[in-house]
Amino acid sequence: MTDIDLPLPIRTELTAPYWDSLQQGVLSYQKCSHCGHAWLPARTECPSCLHDQWQWVPSGGRGKVVSWVVFHMAYHKAFESRLPYNVAIIELEEGPRLISNVVGLADPNGLHIDQRVTLRIEQEGEFSVPRFVAG
Repeated sequence: MTDIDLPLPIRTELTAPYWDSLQQGVLSYQKCSHCGHAWLPARTECPSCLHDQWQWVPSGGRGKVVSWVVFHMAYHKAFESRLPYNVAIIELEEGPRLISNVVGLADPNGLHIDQRVTLRIEQEGEFSVPRFVAG
């Protein structure tokens, strides 16, 4: 690991429930009370119907790989020691999508479309972050 600080998310009043749930071992997403649409990342209104009444809902932590890229070059010094690493779009079984990583792969190129993944929460500085493992 490097002594260069990782770029970390900015915690806001809107995103605090998301980060708090991860700290407690649960990945949560927002769900519209009007149309039932579910989404990530956090926002003040439903991206489907623009209704402003929603709730935080816990995910079961299972999903699938929609897309990914494997980085072989670090575009930030803090990631040099992690090369190669992937950045993946994960679709949760409940519908929301998020950008994350699939970790624990023997081959960093070993991902495929619709690959099943399971949540694994890891610590990065003061934040618990959602990552996924194959299976």
